[in-house]
Amino acid sequence: MNVQKFGGTSVGTPSNMHHVSKIVNDGSRKVVVLSAMSGTTNALVEISDRLKSSNLEMAAEMGIMLHKKYTQVVEELLTSKEYKEKANKYIAKEFEEITNLIDKGYSLETENILLSKGELLSTHLVYFYQKQEGYSVALIPALEFMCINEEGEPQIELIRERIRPFMDQTKDVSIVITQGFICRDHEGKVSNLKRGGSDYSASLIGAAVDADMIEIWTDIDGMHNNDPRYVEGTAPIRQLSFDEAAELAYFGAKILHPFCIFPAQEFNIPVLLKNTMEPTAEGTFISKKIVSRGFKAVAAKDNITAIKIKSSRMLMAYGFLRKVFEIFDRHRTPIDMITTSEVAVSLTIDNDSELAAIVAEIETFASVEIDANQTIICIVGNVMADEMGMAEVVTNALKTIPIRMISYGGSEHNISLLINGEYKTQALNLLHQHLFKA
Repeated sequence: MNVQKFGGTSVGTPSNMHHVSKIVNDGSRKVVVLSAMSGTTNALVEISDRLKSSNLEMAAEMGIMLHKKYTQVVEELLTSKEYKEKANKYIAKEFEEITNLIDKGYSLETENILLSKGELLSTHLVYFYQKQEGYSVALIPALEFMCINEEGEPQIELIRERIRPFMDQTKDVSIVITQGFICRDHEGKVSNLKRGGSDYSASLIGAAVDADMIEIWTDIDGMHNNDPRYVEGTAPIRQLSFDEAAELAYFGAKILHPFCIFPAQEFNIPVLLKNTMEPTAEGTFISKKIVSRGFKAVAAKDNITAIKIKSSRMLMAYGFLRKVFEIFDRHRTPIDMITTSEVAVSLTIDNDSELAAIVAEIETFASVEIDANQTIICIVGNVMADEMGMAEVVTNALKTIPIRMISYGGSEHNISLLINGEYKTQALNLLHQHLFKA
């Protein structure tokens, strides 16, 4: 049994929903994980933002507009009077709840419930369509089995335990549809796995049901060797190892959620990246197998903040770095890159929400310099640190670009460089030319 996840663009229009239904109904049993229709989550975030600013009237107007959109989707998606009535009834119920939430004003709980509506709407619409077409299909509620702990981490064993009864109840059904992204927290309240979390949901569900494969269907034919938004002539990568894919996802490859690989890797379930619009395209196959050496791909991670901490008195003293790291840990702020010298340590973060508090603590024992708007360029491949001259190829390619930091040797699959964000497009193109076009 496979798990197939379809993103927002894949279910973004009624015609795309028809297309997805043809892809999934190939006669084999599978779990289908769906994102919200493209644009819906953004609209729900905007409604939440209006509530934050106490603009209930504008939030209500936006809710009405979104309701009208879904009423039109039903008209285009369904032809059966029976299923049109069922779909419209369901949509009316959901938007009545949205209206009630808006009337109550903003709270984090309200925001999370609002954001859950996109996946609930898309899965029900696809379910109604497949029922209309006579497919063997069932819909199971992700909010009854997807769960996270106090730290926001998915509880895989509990997910496995809770999803089992639903799978047993639907064992005679070919297509089991459920929601991506949404879950419940440790208190049983509606929560989510953050933006892009449907990939993560699919991987967790794949691990929970012992899937043979996890398929991630998007609007691009697999992971490319560079970012096609900035570089011409990129090509899909046919095979990657789990480690290589995880590095690329974490450092900016938008096709895959950064955490998606870990459950698949832990349970040794291959991941296949496919293009919904070109289902016959080969895509990218990700597994534990390492298929070749050398450079595989380049990715970029934006909105990085570089922090330089200087203290000639304390840097080499016992416990100095521990003290620095403990501050970031207390503020739940992960560090991406780090380099050290005798008098300074430089590091990077991608979440600056706690930056002011972090700096205030560090300045009690060291000086701090901050550079915002930085970009991490990540070059991924196999056995990078063991290959003669690989770092030289990278630095030669970027000899016209100022490099702030380099991380090399910490991973067998990654060379990372920190540059000012203004050089990002130039750096991606230079690396593409030197690594893949030479």
